Amino acid sequence: MHLSPDDTIFWQYGFLKLNATIIFTWGLMFVLAVGSRLVTRRLSTGLQRPRWQNLLEIIVTAISRQIEEVGLRQPEKYLGFLGTLFLFIATASLCTIIPGYEPPTGSLSTTAALAICVFVAVPLFGIKDCGLDEYLRAYLKPTLIMLPFNVISELSRTLALAIRLFGNMMSGTMILAILLTITPLIFPIAISALGLLTGMVQAYIFSILATVYIAAATRTHESRPESEHKN
Repeated sequence: MHLSPDDTIFWQYGFLKLNATIIFTWGLMFVLAVGSRLVTRRLSTGLQRPRWQNLLEIIVTAISRQIEEVGLRQPEKYLGFLGTLFLFIATASLCTIIPGYEPPTGSLSTTAALAICVFVAVPLFGIKDCGLDEYLRAYLKPTLIMLPFNVISELSRTLALAIRLFGNMMSGTMILAILLTITPLIFPIAISALGLLTGMVQAYIFSILATVYIAAATRTHESRPESEHKN
């Protein structure tokens, strides 16, 4: 029983390894890139639209509305990053129906990489919206004493984001492997179906948390025009 797709090695030369995590991650990125290209190559603005375009518009509209409901007033600015996070994690979970496939999100290295992307994106969006001085000044609020605590908060929530996704995704894989050993017919099918639902929930939670972190980083910039308008 493999605890992680990292344990499945396809090729190795010295310390260089090509494992299942790398293969499936690049495979997912290829599928998403080619799929997006095929769906968007013939977009129509008329009444007659392809089914794939309708599906794409439903997904984009739902993600944009969710971003706006969290507190980001211009969802189109964050749609590319947050939408990609959601689609990657969701697709990684949905592909578990393919025999021999192991979701790369079951690897700590993949979940850590996703969390690091969020960790880097939060200050980038915050600095872009607030400016460098205003963003750094937020770490000193309400007093200078809070500086180390605010820094620790940034690091700890990134770590928690990675561990949460890794733990939930890996636990589903482990439970399925155990049930395949004990009862190879009925229960694994039910757990597989439940795993698809769990994967979608995890994709939603991960992207929503990333949205909340970005909204928190840009809240100073968004509240400033309102205060100036009142004055």
